[in-house]
Amino acid sequence: MSEETPEKKTSDASLDEIVALCKRRGFIFPSSEIYGGVGATYDYGHYGVLLRNNVKNEWWRSMLTDRDDIVAIDSAIIQHPRVWEASGHLAGFSDPLVQCLGDCKRRFREDHLREAHIEAGGSPDDVLVCPVCGGELSEPREFNLMFKTHAGPVADSGNEVYLRPETAQGIFINFKNVLQFSRKSPPFGIAQIGKSFRNEITTGNFIFRTREFEQMEMEFFCPPDEAEKWHQHWMKYRMDWYTELGIRPGNLILRAHDADELSHYSAATSDIEYLYPMGFSELEGIANRGDFDLTQHAEFSGEKLEYFDQQTGERYVPHVIEPAAGVDRATLAFMVDAYWTEEVEGRQRTVLSLHPRLAPVKVAILPLVRKEGMDDLAREIYDGLKHRLGAEYDEKGAIGKRYRRQDEIGTPWCVTIDGESLSDGTVTLRDRDSLEQTRVKADELGEMLSARLAQPWQSPRH
Repeated sequence: MSEETPEKKTSDASLDEIVALCKRRGFIFPSSEIYGGVGATYDYGHYGVLLRNNVKNEWWRSMLTDRDDIVAIDSAIIQHPRVWEASGHLAGFSDPLVQCLGDCKRRFREDHLREAHIEAGGSPDDVLVCPVCGGELSEPREFNLMFKTHAGPVADSGNEVYLRPETAQGIFINFKNVLQFSRKSPPFGIAQIGKSFRNEITTGNFIFRTREFEQMEMEFFCPPDEAEKWHQHWMKYRMDWYTELGIRPGNLILRAHDADELSHYSAATSDIEYLYPMGFSELEGIANRGDFDLTQHAEFSGEKLEYFDQQTGERYVPHVIEPAAGVDRATLAFMVDAYWTEEVEGRQRTVLSLHPRLAPVKVAILPLVRKEGMDDLAREIYDGLKHRLGAEYDEKGAIGKRYRRQDEIGTPWCVTIDGESLSDGTVTLRDRDSLEQTRVKADELGEMLSARLAQPWQSPRH
């Protein structure tokens, strides 16, 4: 069962390689594929669900388990239309859209076309043409990015509602409720994970930009004079989260927004950018939103959204620091960073070296053959581990192919049961990254692997 020493490792993954792996191993599929698909929508398969849930669980751990100054919330997707009026989404959440008047009839964001034109050496004052067919473009029109629907039996203007374009507003409109029940006082945070919807014109790069996506957002409310301090705190805290879960530091940058990039309400914003296959792109934003949101909702709702300090008698509207990350973008970043290949005596081995806490399966139980009682003992070991660890049982195919399958899934450890196991109760424990194989006692596996999961981990690619 021994495996040869690796000879060489190849370069980083392309997006095509990641997409192929996701389809082959049941991570992510195009949605409605049997009907030809729906643009920029994807379904998560078994291993994708497990990986995605682990990403979210690690985020919750960092927000709730590791701290005592944040509480959780889960707000509704459909909210009162006035929420989006107060937040500015109805009036300002739109993009300039142009349409080709030539052969292809495609639509484009004008700002993206102009940026690409300038980067290619063109003048900002040039008349743009369609990048696909060269046709004339229409005058730009504002296109609202929110999905509109109707609540109730009659589809008229009085029943218009919107699918939320972000989860943040559900936190702001519940500030008063949370303040009353949580017994917290600033500085404290409210955290949420949930689906958001944006009718994006420019999609692509797999799950990087889609119209339906999941966000991990936290709004941290603090005294106004502490906002800058907490902004610095959260930038470091969030950068550390990614590197502690295996992202190589050299593939991350923290980029401050220029003045012309800042949202009108933002005092400062920095993006954590990751080196995706298409280049450095936004992974997470950490914004100092000031008191804009609470002030706006107080004005539009007529409710006071402020904090009263009973000890000092001071009243103030807290300022807000917002770390906002995408579940899908984070999942993609972890997969890209973990992906590598190597040659072992002329054969390619593909490996997904995920942090063990992120791995969809922690340990695979593999009987060498399905006879002589090896499968029965393997089942017994699996039953003893499955409630304690994320375990999987696999008895189909040659042992080498089963190892390769688990490498691609990202399983950090494989346990093989052979003839020796039947006589002395030991099994072979195989490490995904180093290919090291050791004999260990079967009844010690649970404690051993649980201890490994709790230990600090570093990617073999650091």
